[in-house]
Amino acid sequence: MRKYLYPSLILLFLALGVTIYLTRTPDPVPQLRARRGDLAAGGEWVNTKAAIEGLLANLRAKPDDTKSKVLLAQAYMQEARVTGDHPYYDTAAMQLLNEVLRDEPENFEALCCKASLSLTQHHFSEGLAIAEKAVALNPNNAFVYGLLCDANVELGRYEEAIKMADKMNAVRPDLRSYSRVSYLREIHGDLPGAIEAMQMAVQAGYAGLEQTEWARITLGHLYETTGDLTNAEQAYRMALTARPYYAYALAGLGRVEQARSNYPEAIKYLEQARNTVKDYTFAEELATLYQLNNQPAEARKMKAEAIGMLASDANAADENEDLGHYADRELAYAYLETGELDKALEHAKIEYDRRPDNIDVNETLAWVSYKRGEYPAAATYMKAARRTNSRSPVLLCRAGLIASKNGNPTEGQALIKQALAINPYLSLDLAEEGRQLLATR
Repeated sequence: MRKYLYPSLILLFLALGVTIYLTRTPDPVPQLRARRGDLAAGGEWVNTKAAIEGLLANLRAKPDDTKSKVLLAQAYMQEARVTGDHPYYDTAAMQLLNEVLRDEPENFEALCCKASLSLTQHHFSEGLAIAEKAVALNPNNAFVYGLLCDANVELGRYEEAIKMADKMNAVRPDLRSYSRVSYLREIHGDLPGAIEAMQMAVQAGYAGLEQTEWARITLGHLYETTGDLTNAEQAYRMALTARPYYAYALAGLGRVEQARSNYPEAIKYLEQARNTVKDYTFAEELATLYQLNNQPAEARKMKAEAIGMLASDANAADENEDLGHYADRELAYAYLETGELDKALEHAKIEYDRRPDNIDVNETLAWVSYKRGEYPAAATYMKAARRTNSRSPVLLCRAGLIASKNGNPTEGQALIKQALAINPYLSLDLAEEGRQLLATR
């Protein structure tokens, strides 16, 4: 009799499984959050609401409509960029994409979106793996090569990143592909070429769209890097004309005024940016400005706010392998600002363990080591940070200070002079440290 019992139980469990599957309650569809303040002004919000409400209506009528889920995920990813509310919208988008991929594991659009979302959250290895799966399904799509370019850059695989950028441009030269070329030129020391490519990116876009104005403020930042405050200011003002209240353009104008030592005006711009979009960088920049404007209490408050935002992201990432923003490199710099050198080193090492070949991560660990008085270690990491021949003035100045502390004053002076020649408005504390060193020689 027992030999008939097990098949009967198996059939029973299968029947129960089918019943549960057919009667399961689907996950609730994430809803759109209302924009507030300046972000709710203008026609873009009206159009965004209408488009998203249409997709939500489609999903109420057809809960398994994968096309609408992917489009809604894309809309939520864009809304995260606009509002800065990444914790909510990135989670919402990931839920929708995972639902699609559970039923359609080879859905190309969903794979690309998930790869992009992973990169946004700094899950670079995961993003690369997903993008590689997507490109195997469709090797003739430009966007997926952009994802592969970004992932390889962040993991420090620069030669492979260049190959992916070349493929992207071969398939479709547009704003996104020109932007990748610009960044690769920048990190390889070709600042004029980077500016040229980013100008092409802006020209290829539609004025007022968030992607276009992001390219324009990136162009402005390149002008800042080369000390060209006039063109930087022009780029930021053009972005604000095309896209009123754009927080990153406001922050750019704040940095221009900071370079001009007009700290009260700079604070006004950064406060407006901070009140518009959630981004820890605005709090960090305000902390510096308040310090320069002899407002130490406000500076401490902004430093604490930045660390709080970053720590929240880092904790979320530790608790969720699929989502949550890795923010350890950013935390390392934030803790340097508060003088918590052990915590700065802890987070710099965490980031280094994830991507030891990335030049920015090596620069971070080099600078943390320098601040801790560990000069030989700083030199080792700085050598790795400079392997692409970047001409970033911040990198060059830091390299000069590290070289000088390691008994190479001639090399150190030359690097600091080069940094100040590229950008005489270099971040004040860094530039002052460099000038003091030059004055003692």
